[in-house]
Amino acid sequence: MIVVHHLENSRSQRVLWLLEELGLPYGLRRYERDEKTMLAPPQLRAVHPLGKSPVIVDDAGDAPLTIAETGAIVEYLTEKAGGRLGPPPIRADALRYRHFLHYAEGSLMPPLLLKLVLGRIPLLGPLAQRRIQPMIDVHLDFVEQELASRDWFAGDTFTAADVMMSFPLEAARNRAGLDGARPATLAWLDRIHARPAYKAALASGGPYKYA
Repeated sequence: MIVVHHLENSRSQRVLWLLEELGLPYGLRRYERDEKTMLAPPQLRAVHPLGKSPVIVDDAGDAPLTIAETGAIVEYLTEKAGGRLGPPPIRADALRYRHFLHYAEGSLMPPLLLKLVLGRIPLLGPLAQRRIQPMIDVHLDFVEQELASRDWFAGDTFTAADVMMSFPLEAARNRAGLDGARPATLAWLDRIHARPAYKAALASGGPYKYA
């Protein structure tokens, strides 16, 4: 059984969604953020030394296997499911799949997180945020251009790359200027939110403010 250590309103929502898409059985342990700092609770350090979510523990083998980092978890789960929702067979699509699987956290998420952190700094924070927004806009324009030509990030079919891209784009709509000026991206968000597995993951994980 796979146990997901799930933090509210976090990247770990993607792991629940992918498990639902793949039909893999899982258990859930849910954690609440500190109301003042919005950080993960210290109990997560007992699961993994970094004390962050998502973390999964798979006890299906000879010894429990603990895996952290969303991208690593996604690759592990698609492999466990026999390659379903993994790299498509067409090489160009497979290259796009790998690009967006890593782009989500490696390039798109850092400026979004920086804007969030700066917004919590009195006086200078809002000014610094305005300087970050043009960097975010470059990424949002790139994503819009990609989705204007196809329904899904890797090609014509839904893959785990779409799962990985969900959290940063949901966060961008919530706090970083993703709006009707980028209709292809909003249409993609509508498509993923309509998926039965996405809705099942919301029911499993509890309140999620970015959906």
